[in-house]
Amino acid sequence: MTAKTILNNDSLTFLERYLNNASPTGFEKEGQKLWMDYIKPYVDTVFTDTYGTCVGVINPDAEFKVVIEGHADEISWYVNYIAEDGMIYVIRNGGSDQMIAPSKRVNIHTKNGIVKGVFGWPAIHTRLRAGKDEPTPKIENIFIDCGCESKAEVEALGIHVGCVITYPDSFEILNDNKFVCRALDNRMGGFMIAEVARLLKENNKKLPFGLYITNSVQEEVGLRGAEMITQSIKPNIAIVTDVCHDSTTPMIDKKIEGETKIGSGPVITYAPAVQNNLRNLIIDTAEKNSIPFQRLASSRVTGTDTDAFAYSNGGVASALISLPLRYMHTTVEMVHKNDVENVIKLIYETLLNIENNHDFSYFR
Repeated sequence: MTAKTILNNDSLTFLERYLNNASPTGFEKEGQKLWMDYIKPYVDTVFTDTYGTCVGVINPDAEFKVVIEGHADEISWYVNYIAEDGMIYVIRNGGSDQMIAPSKRVNIHTKNGIVKGVFGWPAIHTRLRAGKDEPTPKIENIFIDCGCESKAEVEALGIHVGCVITYPDSFEILNDNKFVCRALDNRMGGFMIAEVARLLKENNKKLPFGLYITNSVQEEVGLRGAEMITQSIKPNIAIVTDVCHDSTTPMIDKKIEGETKIGSGPVITYAPAVQNNLRNLIIDTAEKNSIPFQRLASSRVTGTDTDAFAYSNGGVASALISLPLRYMHTTVEMVHKNDVENVIKLIYETLLNIENNHDFSYFR
């Protein structure tokens, strides 16, 4: 199996449907349904927890348990205040960026369905006045206009405080090999671990441990889904996949962020939460299988679900394999197809390496 042959037409069809579906933090249900339907043919059983984290399990009766994990949720906004003139003011749901909001179209999710709106912004002619500083987007001054003239008219559409708001930007491919969409952070993770399950099934691989393919909720608000599901699974090993920054684009300081780039391979992280033996096994796997990879150091925390798994249940051997990404938390997040395939291959081959080369005590 080469990285170039991993993704097929069915994979890409699922990826497009999965990315185009909105799954804001706390409201991941519809995306999780798509994910579970896709993964069911490749696993022995599936289950969900109280808040919607979904898990597909291979070999569920095995005593030793390995998790491969991504998170399902995307950043969004909440309706926070509806003014009498019908303008809607927002607060963050996750790390939404107010700088990109002006002039963006939005979907406001209500019990009656989606209501369309736009983040309005004053024209440049009215902003540039002598003796005045040009305003910049802030949480206090960005607003949504859904074409209504009063608060009552807004509420008649089913909009109320607490409605969640997402961007409608959809999946596309640039220059044949760059995937672009909102929410690549981190539904690409859910996609990649599902592809690992598919490859194990199609290649008829039998693992001597239980494999828990885990798509967690609520990472964007503090790793909450992973905190919950690790207590339910009680894994022995967790291999987490998330995204990290391509630091080679303009206005990023490599001396602070490190140097990682899309197209140069998966990123393997060094951090206190990363167990050394497991990370070394992943590096050994990459080298033996000629999988290109990059290295990244995180000072105190990884900021990913790795931290939640590592420090749970008295300590779980955990590691992080990241997908380099450009323009994080915007609607034009970008990853390289080759990196996607190589992350899938690296996780797949690592699982086989766990089986073939080490007594499980190696990770204790």
